[in-house]
Parts: sequence; structure tokens; C-alpha cells
Amino acid sequence: MVRRNGGFIGTDGLDAPDPPTGVAVSGGVDGVASISFTAPTDAGTSSVTGFVATSSTGFGATGTSSPISVSGLAVGTAVTFRAYAVNAYGTSAASDATDSITPAAAIAIFAGGENYVDGGSTTVIDEITIATTANATDFGDLSEAAQSGASASSSTRALFAAAEWASYSKNTIEFITYASKGTSSDFGDMLDTHGQTSGLSNSTRAVFGGGKKSGGSDQNVMQYVTIASTGNTTDFGNLITVIRNLGSAASSTRGLYAGGYNGSDYVNQIQYITIASTGNATDFGDLQSVTPRRGASNSTRAVFFARDKTSSIIDYVTIASTGNGSDFGDMSVPCSSNTTASGTTRAMVAGGENSSNAMIKDIQYVTIGTLGNTADFGDLQNFFSGAKMGASNGHGGLA
Repeated sequence: MVRRNGGFIGTDGLDAPDPPTGVAVSGGVDGVASISFTAPTDAGTSSVTGFVATSSTGFGATGTSSPISVSGLAVGTAVTFRAYAVNAYGTSAASDATDSITPAAAIAIFAGGENYVDGGSTTVIDEITIATTANATDFGDLSEAAQSGASASSSTRALFAAAEWASYSKNTIEFITYASKGTSSDFGDMLDTHGQTSGLSNSTRAVFGGGKKSGGSDQNVMQYVTIASTGNTTDFGNLITVIRNLGSAASSTRGLYAGGYNGSDYVNQIQYITIASTGNATDFGDLQSVTPRRGASNSTRAVFFARDKTSSIIDYVTIASTGNGSDFGDMSVPCSSNTTASGTTRAMVAGGENSSNAMIKDIQYVTIGTLGNTADFGDLQNFFSGAKMGASNGHGGLA
């Protein structure tokens, strides 16, 4: 086609590429948006060497392919994006603008749990803003009192699956929408009735692994749902062994399950799956010690917190590289029956029972990219030690 000057022009604007097409934006949580696009058919005189995505508020980023992640966006300020293609001769004209999005703060929620003093489960859903330090506030309620279930989330929804609802296990999956405080709604059902399963997710799919069948044996089954579409789970594949109470974490492509209880002993094995591809789990490496764990992650690193009132250990691994866990630091308050959640920079561990057999409502946090011990974040609304379910709209699987 006839080449025309426009946008950013290099040494010879007539030889620059056409702009990208089909430019769209997703995300926005925690000031980070993902810009997707299709490369231009006409690359100009020279092949395309990269792309630029810019926001209407002045932030931008470069990349060699779609999508490009743009960070630093102001929470609460509407923004649009354009994309550009680059070759050796210059930069294309701007693409059409995307739809507008309004970036939101990353929040974590902690749902359900058991209050040993009262002898029962709770419906309470706590909420915190991950970038701050403060006590939890009320988000809403589960439709039934629950504990010891699995959780997973996209940037818009959180799922709570196969929980022990009051004194019995169910195969129910409930969900909440982060933007709408209130009571959870029915999502669908698990393949069978069992508890003590573990969940992980990327932006589109949640995978629930392991567990114990109600009144029966431990399981190695994994099952999945598409988070945006309510419905029942579908078989994903099998874990390496039958196991329950695994720690879990994810990047946008890979999910990890770590530790767990096999019916007679705790184990230190880490196993992984590719979230987009159904199939059986593969060995990843080992944790430093045989200690129950809870997991959290950003897009590159997973951290596994001890879930034992006698241990404060925190392991970490690089999700894209198989290998054993390394020492991250220590928990300032060792506790059992805790729960976890994470954003793009921080991981939180909340609640549980301490070494004095007392229920706690402490929330502790670490900066995932920096090795060290936990620091105090604030408190849950109430004392719960029976395995609340944690999720967030900005965890590593969404990056």
C-alpha cells in the first residue's frame, strides 16, 4: 500500500510499518493493564522489530509481541491505549484507541473459617487492600458457613470450591464478584463431594487439585472450570499421588501444588501443570522440609508459607524453572490452619492457631520480590483458625 507519514516517524517515515490492528485492553488491577493486538500485515520496507503501547495518561511500555503490559496507571482514573509497530526505518502511526478502563486497587479476600470457641464455621468474608497496611473490613457473606475449601480467581471473580460447609462436605462451588460486595452465588458443582482440595488459577481457568472424598479416601484428581462461565467442573488430569491440603500458586501459564498430606504422612514434593493444557502433573522439585504449606505468587515467583504452629519457614521457587525450594525468610507468627493471598508485589498469610493453641487474627505479609521475614499488615475482623479461603483480583496468574 502507499505509505503515509503519521505518528512517530523515524529516519524514513515512508518505510515505517502500518499500525497494529485489533488493539484491546484487559486487566487494570493494581495499576497494570495488558494491551493485546495483531501485528500489521504490511511491515514496511523492513520487518517489524517491536511494538509500543502507550496510555492516554502518559504511561507506556515496549515489547516484541502481543500482549504488552503497561504499569504505573493511576487507580480510579479512566484511561485508553494505542499501539505502534516499529521497524528499522521508524514507528508506525498510532492504532485506533482501545475502550476505556478504570484501573482498580488490588484487593484480597478471606472467606469463611472456623471459630473453635464457638464450635462452628462462619459466613464472614474479609477484605483488605493489598498495597496498604490496615485491618480487614467486611465484604459480605458466603451463602452458607464454610471452611477448608479451595479458592481461585480472575481479576473479576473469586471462586470457593468443595468447602466443608458447617459440619459436612459439599461439592458446591460459590463465587463473588470483586466489584460488588454482598453474598456469594452458586457457580456449579465439583465432580464429587470432597473437601480439603486446593485451587489455583490464571485469568481464565481455575484448577482444583487433590482432596479427600467425603467419608472416603484421599484423591489425586484435578478438575477445572472456566471462571467467566458458571457451570460444573471438568476432569483436568491427575496429581502424581493421592493427596490433600496442598499449597498452591500460579503464574499466567503454570500452576504449582506443593506439600500436602497423603493419608499417613506430610510430603515435601512440588508438582506442576500447564494451566491451559489438560493433563497429569509433573515433578517440579522439593520443599526444604516436610511441613504443611500455603502458597501465593506473583507472575514469576511462588512462596510457600509453613502451615504449622511449630514452624516459621517460608520457601520460594521461580515458577518457570523446575527445582527445589530455597529459603525466603521466616514468619513472625508461626501458625497452623492459616490462609494466603497475593497481589503483584505482596503475599499475605492470615489467621490460624499459634504455638500457644490460641486462635489469631494476624495478617502478615512479605514483598515477593525481596527475601526476608514477614511484617505485620493488620488483623482479620474476627478470630478464625479453621482454614479460611483466600483469593485476590491481582495475583500472579493474572499478570
